[in-house]
Amino acid sequence: MAIGGFNGSDPSPTLAQFQRYVADGKIHYFIGSGLGRSNGGSDAAQQIATWVAENFTATTVGGTTLYDLS
Repeated sequence: MAIGGFNGSDPSPTLAQFQRYVADGKIHYFIGSGLGRSNGGSDAAQQIATWVAENFTATTVGGTTLYDLS
């Protein structure tokens, strides 16, 4: 799932929707590298990235930040 749509500027899914997907076991991993408003991301994408970083442990794989949400 592309957070924020193709280029990151679409406010979909919202943080609440994303949290529900995680709680329902529909999303297992989150790639955190390159997200944020400085890269053209939406407020929703930034909120999701912040929530994930605050609630899950980051792992670096080949220079990419990855979160296991399961």
